[in-house]
Amino acid sequence: MLNPPTIFGGFIERNFVEMKKVQLLKLAHARSGDKGDASNVGLIARKPEYYPILKEKVTADVVKKHFTGICKGKVERFELPNLYALNFLLHEALGGGGTVSLRNDAQGKTMSTALLRLEIDVPDELVIE
Repeated sequence: MLNPPTIFGGFIERNFVEMKKVQLLKLAHARSGDKGDASNVGLIARKPEYYPILKEKVTADVVKKHFTGICKGKVERFELPNLYALNFLLHEALGGGGTVSLRNDAQGKTMSTALLRLEIDVPDELVIE
């Protein structure tokens, strides 16, 4: 797929650079838990140079779409550049919360794994280890 030029983690894309789809699992670690009826998901870049890509591509809207049918409320994103991380708060995502939810994962512990399955476009020349 060809995309217009953008800046990603020190890479300045030339005109119409080839892009490839990559799961977030290749670029980041994640942790999640509950805050009442909200799921709290932290996304931490595996390398500092991956953080600008995550910041650009993993928006609150993208996360909301990824969790369609699970997250009934809004998604908030908080940037933690000193940690090369993003934190997402998914409101109304746990069926009422840990003490009242009938869900198998009432504390939202699997939400991080679900987020890491999200695929984003990255420059083909980006070396992912």
